Amino acid sequence: MAGFRITKPYTMPKEEVRDAAQGLAAELERENGVRSRWVGDEVTIKGAGVDGRMTFHDGLIAVSVRLGLLASMFEPVSRNEVQTYLDDHVT
Repeated sequence: MAGFRITKPYTMPKEEVRDAAQGLAAELERENGVRSRWVGDEVTIKGAGVDGRMTFHDGLIAVSVRLGLLASMFEPVSRNEVQTYLDDHVT
């Protein structure tokens, strides 16, 4: 199973990081048809061929994604989409 992991340090207030994480989850839902579920400071993302998790604590946001066979063909695009969003919204 293919996938990727992205981490990014942050210095902004945790509430703003949560807002950015919620925005990313909403964008992924809209554009990729996945579903997200929040528990504390962790969101899980699930969809056809996609299983992901995003957490933020101790100054670090971490995204890990596992992709099924068909979804793995879009791994570079998915990775870039997540990285760009984090670069634009998390400081």
